[in-house]
Amino acid sequence: MRHLEKMSFVKGFSWETWDLAGQKLKFLPQDLLMHDTMCTSVNLQRNKLKRVIGISSFKNLTDLNLSRNKLIEFPSEMQYLYKLETLYMNQNRIKSIPEGILPNLTTLKYLKLNANCLSKLPSDINQCATVTYLDLSKNYLKNIQPLVGLPKLRTLLVEKNQLTELPSQLFQKSSCELTMCGAMGNPLRCPPEEVCAGGVMDIRSYFLQLEENPNTHSAWTVKTMFLGSSMAGKSTLCRSLREGKPVAVAMKDRTEGIEISQLYTGEVRFLLWDFAGQEEYYLTHHVFITSRALVILTIDLASYNIVDPQSFKDQLWFWINNIQLRVPDAVVMLVGTHCDQCRDLDEVMEKKSDIEGKVKTMLANRRMVLNHRRANLEESTNPSLYMDQMDELECLLDYSLKVLDLLPLDCTNTEDIAKLKSHVLKCIQSESMLLCSESILPKSYEEVEQAIHTLVALEHIPQHGIILLEELSDLIRNHVTQSREELCSILKFLLRYLHRIGVIIWYEDIDVLSNRVFVQPSFLISMFKNGPVVHKKYFQSLLSVNKTIVRHDLVQQLEGVSRDLLMQEGALVKQKFTWMNDLKSRGTLHNAAMRILVRRELEKLANDDDDDFIREVVGTKREEGIILTLLQYFEVCLPTRVRSPLNPQAPEFLPGEKKWERTKEATTDPDEACLFPIYLKDNVIVCQNWGEDKQDDISVHVYFLPEIPHGFFHRVIIKTCSLYPTHWVGREQCLLCCGNRLALMRQRNEDGDSFIEIRCRRPEGNDEFRPMWDLILAIMSKLFVLSRQWPGLTQQVHTPCPERGCLHYFTWRDWQELNNTDFYNLVKEDKLVCQGGHTRRTELIFPKAK
Repeated sequence: MRHLEKMSFVKGFSWETWDLAGQKLKFLPQDLLMHDTMCTSVNLQRNKLKRVIGISSFKNLTDLNLSRNKLIEFPSEMQYLYKLETLYMNQNRIKSIPEGILPNLTTLKYLKLNANCLSKLPSDINQCATVTYLDLSKNYLKNIQPLVGLPKLRTLLVEKNQLTELPSQLFQKSSCELTMCGAMGNPLRCPPEEVCAGGVMDIRSYFLQLEENPNTHSAWTVKTMFLGSSMAGKSTLCRSLREGKPVAVAMKDRTEGIEISQLYTGEVRFLLWDFAGQEEYYLTHHVFITSRALVILTIDLASYNIVDPQSFKDQLWFWINNIQLRVPDAVVMLVGTHCDQCRDLDEVMEKKSDIEGKVKTMLANRRMVLNHRRANLEESTNPSLYMDQMDELECLLDYSLKVLDLLPLDCTNTEDIAKLKSHVLKCIQSESMLLCSESILPKSYEEVEQAIHTLVALEHIPQHGIILLEELSDLIRNHVTQSREELCSILKFLLRYLHRIGVIIWYEDIDVLSNRVFVQPSFLISMFKNGPVVHKKYFQSLLSVNKTIVRHDLVQQLEGVSRDLLMQEGALVKQKFTWMNDLKSRGTLHNAAMRILVRRELEKLANDDDDDFIREVVGTKREEGIILTLLQYFEVCLPTRVRSPLNPQAPEFLPGEKKWERTKEATTDPDEACLFPIYLKDNVIVCQNWGEDKQDDISVHVYFLPEIPHGFFHRVIIKTCSLYPTHWVGREQCLLCCGNRLALMRQRNEDGDSFIEIRCRRPEGNDEFRPMWDLILAIMSKLFVLSRQWPGLTQQVHTPCPERGCLHYFTWRDWQELNNTDFYNLVKEDKLVCQGGHTRRTELIFPKAK
């Protein structure tokens, strides 16, 4: 600790404030203990402290930071820090807090205990009369009743625990001053998550409604998703479970996109989501796989091959890995189908044992990789530079994907269908599964929901079910007893709740659609079932409609467009062949063709002569309709032009600038279309415009652990192409143009490591480095924002050494906050040396100001 002995001689040093962050300390240094009475602030974060013996002597301490250590116990000596006002204990391993400590901290105002292992709170925590901020998120709490009675509490964070209820007393105006409460990520039943999403005022209103309407309604709704490879028997399993007996599904009736239906079993309502297994449809699947849902993964045991590694990868590894990336704490039930086509029971049991063993090995290997990565960062020369990455790894290690043992079934056997039903019910009723889907609803909420069903039955709502929010509110008011103000408060929550369980669709987060409610989801899903409109949580769709936009046989659908339909758009027959060619060669679908396809389906379903409504949904040559709005919002396609990619009015995106918005002209160009990267077959056009890679190119590799999610690069293309008016797109490559600068982006895999490479030509002059790095960082900012949608994903950024044949690289420090960082001070050195001994100028590998 020689550096501590010299600190008193440093100019400006004060014995009152100690900053010992990131020093790998295992105990409190003697220098610090010798001046304990003088200290008022001590920063000990990012060390290796397992206990803090001697801290009680710091009588004048007001600020203490012990975050990111290895504390298992809450130090009992804390009770003697009478002047403590701010305490950081987050990101440790604390399992409990002894009684009799917190009440003695009579001046404590700010307390962070998030990301620990707390399963319960001390009963006397409510005696901390001065606490205004309390963070308990990311623990294992099942009950926060001890918090009732904190008189000064204003901010309470309890996200990502195991809470099923919040104490109503916490939200009574007379008992506390609470103004902010974060409780998402819990299996809440009272109040439901949709209430908590509205904040303290909505939670308070909910409990008030419970008091005034004691006859509550307990609703059990379980979202059950059927995933698996094509023809694995998902539809057969789903429909058989719904009917309670074997149901054969013909090839022509197999699921395209997502089919949603309902099953009532006693008090439980199941929303059955049957996902198509074709690759074209998987693009949007990641959005539908949500937490607190049961995933039934079907495996065709008849075709499963024990000795072929590809068989396991296709039928299990691909699906489990993508579930783990999207919902890393999901519950997955393995169901083996086609058992009747296996030789005998011994073959079935052999395959069952093989699958279960490989799945356990797969999950264990992923955890081992994460642990190794975390250990390597901790042992780096300066681990403080990588704290954000270590925090991400800690979060991933906290997740626990539950994969249940495989249940082999003969789907032609009635007894096996009953066995599956019993197995599912047992699973959702298990407390260890955290699939709590029960919601406690006040009687008033039930009345409003019933009013919506009544309006549909009375045909006061159009057949298509699309109605303005204000109009729906006015209609409901005639069927309920609530006042206008009460109804307004109830309706917003109820629409969120009904949207989650699938009774209605309400895109609250889409500004242009937030004033519309889709009361008949089956209508919208039938028209757009294979596209991202099924992004949220929906009702049943029993219609078997095959005409949509995002589908595997779209070229054939265009070919079948009649001359009469073409005439409605003022198009010629030869234009139809242009549309087909552009879709096959460029991955672009003309807006006129899209309108025809949607209009054709809409007129079949609507049975309505309301031309205004049809134009609103389909759109016109001057205005985008609902369908196109949703396609673009969910990043399935990108607006583009067929004849020229140039848009002189498009602003250039720069990281760190104010929010960027794409300019939109008042009218639509006749040649406007949408780019669907999923339909592109090769990278020819990108390679033609980029040319060959050069040794002195500037290159950045963004690695993804455990791998790049399926469909991720598709959305990266759409996000990044929207930044610059000129771009060329291929299946696995994309080229962006900004002025005279080009940036190549491509998805790669080397020796099992998945990464996205961003590559630029080396600038000729020093003044061109910053614009070049602006281009690269703009792409990286979009990569980071998009990756947040996959909680089970983490990233590393490297710049490979430019020396020919050198396998070493330069590691980027924490870079995620791209909009709030001065990138050009990323490093201070003018030159850096790789482990292979090659020296390079810093601006060739990192952003650096000149």
